[in-house]
Amino acid sequence: MTETLIRLTTARCRIDRLDAADAPALAAITDASVTEQVHFLPTPFTEADARALIARSGGDDVFYAVREGAALIGVIGVHRRGRDHEVGYWFAAAARGRGLAREAVAAVVRDLAAARPGGTIVAECRPGNARSEALLRRIGFVPTGRAGRRPGRMLFAWRAGADYRIDVC
Repeated sequence: MTETLIRLTTARCRIDRLDAADAPALAAITDASVTEQVHFLPTPFTEADARALIARSGGDDVFYAVREGAALIGVIGVHRRGRDHEVGYWFAAAARGRGLAREAVAAVVRDLAAARPGGTIVAECRPGNARSEALLRRIGFVPTGRAGRRPGRMLFAWRAGADYRIDVC
């Protein structure tokens, strides 16, 4: 179960479960620039699609809202694959280029690592998606040289950086 994350707060973001009331905002931030990259999202992504995604969130596939103030600015998916977890994300066009995705995804990855020591955290990225690949590398993911589970994707694995540690009491 991926329900580790209840609520996280970063310097600029709050990360918590998507709620049914988020459906209109989720539809609004999920434009063609997102649906072209995320294979399971239909184009156009409607409010009904948003409600369906929120309703199926839970268990091994949980979608978290990333908020700046009250505004929904992105989504982070956490998907359990046995002992491993896969992280995926998309952000509103207006939120891109401001470091918010890096801040939020890094917080989720750190939380997963602390809650699931010994598990592997992975992400998939399309070759040529330079922004997403750069984000993954900045927060400690490294390319594995293997194809991802989805066609046309490369697999990245998270490796704790030198400034990362888990204190065990």
